[in-house]
Amino acid sequence: MGFDHYSVLLKESVDALRVRPGGVYVDGTLGGGGHSYEILSRGAGKLIGIDRDKDAVAAACGRLKEFGDRFISVNRNFSEIKDILKELGISGIDGAVLDLGVSSYQLDTAGRGFSYMHDAPLDMRMDRSQRLSAFEVVNEYSEEELTGIFYEYGEEKWSKRIAHFIAEKRRIKPVETTGELVEIIKAAIPAKARAEGGHPAKRIFQAVRIEVNGELRILENAVRDFVEALVPGGVLSIITFHSLEDRIVKQTFAELARGCTCPKEFPVCVCGGKPKIRLLGRKPVLPSEKELSENSRSKSAKLRTAVKL
Repeated sequence: MGFDHYSVLLKESVDALRVRPGGVYVDGTLGGGGHSYEILSRGAGKLIGIDRDKDAVAAACGRLKEFGDRFISVNRNFSEIKDILKELGISGIDGAVLDLGVSSYQLDTAGRGFSYMHDAPLDMRMDRSQRLSAFEVVNEYSEEELTGIFYEYGEEKWSKRIAHFIAEKRRIKPVETTGELVEIIKAAIPAKARAEGGHPAKRIFQAVRIEVNGELRILENAVRDFVEALVPGGVLSIITFHSLEDRIVKQTFAELARGCTCPKEFPVCVCGGKPKIRLLGRKPVLPSEKELSENSRSKSAKLRTAVKL
């Protein structure tokens, strides 16, 4: 299948950038190129599109070829933004967007192993050149490590029981496919609990994917590096899809907007810290009813934006 991705909160995230004609922008999660196309269409002078998935980069290059050398593709992780800009000779950017969701292509392409709806080899790597995949996490991590990952990244209350069931099953043979993992999860969760909420494997698959791709470990520093890369008046738009990501973005933005790091009990500031950003709205922007009707996967999306001071 072709690389297809519905660009969530597209208008809202790009509107916030207030694209300057001739300005330099970064799409740190290129995906299908939807946000990049919109930014370039609004007159950006240069757009650097970054994605660690080679399929995404190849698809975006085809979609955005009409913009010629105004579009620069980079097959790297957005956490490397400082090095990427340095190598390109760019000292500052006018805006950036990060869409932290998994693309429809990755979810719907069975062979990528992201989805609990398709039986496929356990993989979940956004960068398929890396060694660590879902297979290694599920089969090589200790039962205690799996419990921690499921609880921390998946917020799964049955984490310990699911990890135990996996450990018992892999004593017999490795867990090799997404379908096998789903069946283990279903067996571990009591029937009454399975009947509540969504698919019983959703939280575990999220947790394994986050671990495989190191998504949360890189996020806070990446947010800080993107803010540092902005020129004064530049805007950063970040779209998150679950509470853990959103909490990191919210807290990092709040700290950068506060500036002062002195304890609250101090009567005056002695650290000298100054605010680096101003939040564009105290609450996140959520998808419209129209968008939700067009793309149910956008229901958990939240957009937070900030402008560099």
